[in-house]
Amino acid sequence: MDSNPKKINGDVDGESTERDIVEVGPPDKPAQQETELIRLQQQLELKEQEAKSNYDRLLRQAAELENFKKRTAREHDEAIRFANEYLIKDLLPVLDNLERAVAHAKGGGSGKPIVEGVEMVLKGFLDVLTRHGVIQVSAVGQPFDPVKHEAMTQLERDEHPPNTVVEEHHKGYLLHDRLLRPALVSIAKARETQEKKNGGGEVENGPSDG
Repeated sequence: MDSNPKKINGDVDGESTERDIVEVGPPDKPAQQETELIRLQQQLELKEQEAKSNYDRLLRQAAELENFKKRTAREHDEAIRFANEYLIKDLLPVLDNLERAVAHAKGGGSGKPIVEGVEMVLKGFLDVLTRHGVIQVSAVGQPFDPVKHEAMTQLERDEHPPNTVVEEHHKGYLLHDRLLRPALVSIAKARETQEKKNGGGEVENGPSDG
């Protein structure tokens, strides 16, 4: 017989020690997948809630913008419609004074008080226009300015340089820096000499006697 000890199942020196073999199988994939699915579903629900919240906010903002547009358009229309409100309020006292002047004239008042009353009304009217930025254009005695003056005719004047405004048929007005209406004027021109009128270089004489 063989006297050498045999190694059986990893025996050392004839001592038999069986090893416990523990098999580690693959991870529990179904459980992990279910957990991941739950997590994804939760994320999806959060995103859906966020999307719904954003959509509701968008609808509210769109409604607010539409209301703002309507309100702005309404205020713009009212501003245009009542743009002259302050001017008209300031003109009402002028109208009152004018009505009083007419009533006084119908009552048989003398001419001088009527003239003074009309002058007072005119001054009040001009004061109102001035407060609202309306300024009369200077014309008579000024050099002709085609921007502010409109020439109707030319008049021969020795006492005024040519192109000087000598008559004003109606006044011109500025609204701040913008021309509302040019002044309608007549301007001076140099007097033509008798030689130019006759078309020759010598003065034309009348028929001689004899």
